[in-house]
Amino acid sequence: MLYFGLDAYLEPPKPFSPHVTLTILSLSHRPIPSLLRAVTLSLTLTLPVFNMRRWLFARHAASTARNYVVSSSRIPIPKLPLSNSNSPLPSTPPFRTTTTLSPHFRFFSQTSEIPDPPLTSFNDDVTIANDNDAPLSEENENENGVVQGIDYAYADGVEEEEKVYEIDAEEFENVVRLLQNADVETLESSLDSMGFSPHQDFVLKIIETPDVSGYSLVRFLKWALDEKSFNVASAVLESLVMRISGGVLSEKEVYSLWGLVKEIAQKESGSDGAVVNVCVLNEVISSFSRLGKGRAANEVFDEFESFQCVPNADTYYFTIEALCRRKDFDQAWSVCQKMLDAETMPDGEKIGKIVSWFCKGNLVRQAHLVYVAAKDKGKQLPLLSINFLIVKLCQQNETVRLDMKDGKHNTKNSKLVGKSGEENENVQLALEMLNDIPREEKKRAVKPFSAVVQALCRIKDVDAAKELILKMIADGPPPGNAVFNYVITEYAQAGQMVQAMGMLRVLESRGLKPDLYTHAVIMSGYSNGGEMEEARKILEEAKKKHVKLTPVMYHTLIRGYCKLEQFDEALKLLAEMKDFGVRPSVDEYEKLIQSLCLKALDWETAEKLQEEMKENGLHLKGISRGLIRAVKEMEKEVVDGGNISSTA
Repeated sequence: MLYFGLDAYLEPPKPFSPHVTLTILSLSHRPIPSLLRAVTLSLTLTLPVFNMRRWLFARHAASTARNYVVSSSRIPIPKLPLSNSNSPLPSTPPFRTTTTLSPHFRFFSQTSEIPDPPLTSFNDDVTIANDNDAPLSEENENENGVVQGIDYAYADGVEEEEKVYEIDAEEFENVVRLLQNADVETLESSLDSMGFSPHQDFVLKIIETPDVSGYSLVRFLKWALDEKSFNVASAVLESLVMRISGGVLSEKEVYSLWGLVKEIAQKESGSDGAVVNVCVLNEVISSFSRLGKGRAANEVFDEFESFQCVPNADTYYFTIEALCRRKDFDQAWSVCQKMLDAETMPDGEKIGKIVSWFCKGNLVRQAHLVYVAAKDKGKQLPLLSINFLIVKLCQQNETVRLDMKDGKHNTKNSKLVGKSGEENENVQLALEMLNDIPREEKKRAVKPFSAVVQALCRIKDVDAAKELILKMIADGPPPGNAVFNYVITEYAQAGQMVQAMGMLRVLESRGLKPDLYTHAVIMSGYSNGGEMEEARKILEEAKKKHVKLTPVMYHTLIRGYCKLEQFDEALKLLAEMKDFGVRPSVDEYEKLIQSLCLKALDWETAEKLQEEMKENGLHLKGISRGLIRAVKEMEKEVVDGGNISSTA
């Protein structure tokens, strides 16, 4: 029933009425709580000058009350005009007021106990909203002038209640019990025998039920899909995909899920809805990647176009990840090229992983292209990925050339062939990448800087390596002994001893102590150039800085003296080795014996050295022993020949 008081509704307003209070309540009994609504309007006017406005508001409120259902049959209310041409107020004020009350509440007239609102809350721009919270208009009125309800449908004056799907608890338990039984081979026939039609809410609740395998859920959804009345919603498919991909993965479950996704995509082809979306396909690719199924992941990627889906950054990343895990780097690069062409790239951390994968697959130049593209997009890669790429660019690029014999590879004659041109380009790219390392991170980037210095020395660009070391001294990271040794070695081997000694002094100025290798390299450079005095100075300097020397240092000087045929100096060095606790090796003895025999023909000294070797437990090679015998016999023949000549 509807109770309302309209003291000034049908009559014109009295000129000096103290106030008018209008309270309206509309209550409709509906099965859905969201449709239980109540509206209360209280308008209080206290000044005489607003009498006309009060009358108009009352008439407007009465027309609104006709739009609400309060009993089993509608109460037709005659149509009244909503506005007055003489009124300055608009017919539909812009402000809306809706108040929800408890059920079975009744409206009262202005004589009720409801208190008047305060004067400060009054607003001339008050809008009375209908049930759909839309302004009241002529479109809501029928030909008899009765305002039609917007949210409700009527048949013979009786409201038709909307149907609400309720899950049968017993039926639900039976289905769950059936799905949990992994031994059931005739799942579909068992579901048919239960005689129920699947509903979206029912299927969602089944998917959310624990202790049901993903494979059983896929079979259940396939069975439901065969029902003509059931269409898989995107929420159902996404819930199933997350259920399977979020737990412990099984090949059987993931492959069956992919088959279901393809079946759903074929069924919905041509429809407006998009049940199979990018998120679903990305989860399937990610699942295949975690299982190490690169080809299956690539198959999903290839179906994006047929499913009318556009790959996003995660799509490319998961596909490349899956292919790289299977070491299919060539196909991974093909997918990466599509990513670069689409200008769709994941975040810097994922790009760093892609770069590292290609470096491990020896696709260093391709990895550098990805790095450059990410740099142009403003993405910051992890320092570890950048360092790894620099180091890989600096490594010697060698390919194996296999000789063919009788149609087969002859591995014994295989050779490593370096690509010098490409190698030089890689080193230059690595040198440029050093400038991209943030200044605050350079102190920890010793490894990439050292790799570039070593690579520059390997390609004989020693001056560039020297400049890089000086830059490291100025900006960081601080170079160590190994970095200096790269440059000193190249200068010494090239005979540029001034530059080598200059780098040695720079090393010492940094507070670093030259190691034995540094002294040995410089001594070798002087010895090869015949500057034995300078080499001996380096030896004396090494004695002061190191307690124990290495055999290599003495071997270098002995070889130099033998080359100059200064055998006495060489023998002195051999004796000096023992005084400094350095045990002569076979190499020193071999070099001296061969030089004595071939150049000095001094087989006697050579024999003494051979006896000394036996005492020290060293074994002279047969060719050297034979050389001593040959020189001895040759000298004997010469002596005998001379004696015969003198006798004759």
